Amino acid sequence: MNTNQLSNRLRTVAQYIPKGSKIADIGSDHAYLPCYAVKQGIAEEAIAGEVVEGPFQSALAQVKADKLEDKISVRKGSGLSVLTEDEVDVITIAGMGGTLIASILEEGSDRLGGVKRLILQPNISSISIRLWLRENGWALINEEIIEEDEKIYEILIAEKGDINRGYGDLEEGLLLGPYLLLEKSAVFIKKWKHERKNWERIISQIQAAKSSNENNEKIVALQKKIAIVGGVLS
Repeated sequence: MNTNQLSNRLRTVAQYIPKGSKIADIGSDHAYLPCYAVKQGIAEEAIAGEVVEGPFQSALAQVKADKLEDKISVRKGSGLSVLTEDEVDVITIAGMGGTLIASILEEGSDRLGGVKRLILQPNISSISIRLWLRENGWALINEEIIEEDEKIYEILIAEKGDINRGYGDLEEGLLLGPYLLLEKSAVFIKKWKHERKNWERIISQIQAAKSSNENNEKIVALQKKIAIVGGVLS
């Protein structure tokens, strides 16, 4: 992967950046995504945010190598703290857990005033993001699910608007993704068959251990998820 040829995962994220946008890529690592977006004429300008020193230095070096210092600002800091209000209209966050992405958005909510679109790619727990979006007035407008190098990723795209947009059954939609549910692609089915099997294994392990009220609550929660997935896959 380089700034001319992204991974399928990051290329899918880039496809949802509106042409002419000013973007901030949070947790940018080597700054491949913002460099690609600017070089391809998708983004006018970009900010690459990184909290860890090593990736921050890698991002600086990549932007310099691509001679994009006048278009891309590389900044070291936590989450959205690298931004000022109304500085960008699109934010991308890719390659983190859904809970962490939601916390980054929550902690930096004062920097979202001028942002028109969020493009989020959690590695796990997409439900955490869907819940945050609904609680904060963001409408989920599209989703994709892809498989790359034997890993499955979801990409969530949101804009300010009707939080119920796309949703049918709310519980199903939050867990599985309302737009992904409509398509039920082969990758979607593969993911949730695997997740169901994993939950069944966890229940068996809990039941084999000493029982407690907390464990019983875990079993009930997992059984509920299994029932939701079972209803969709049947």
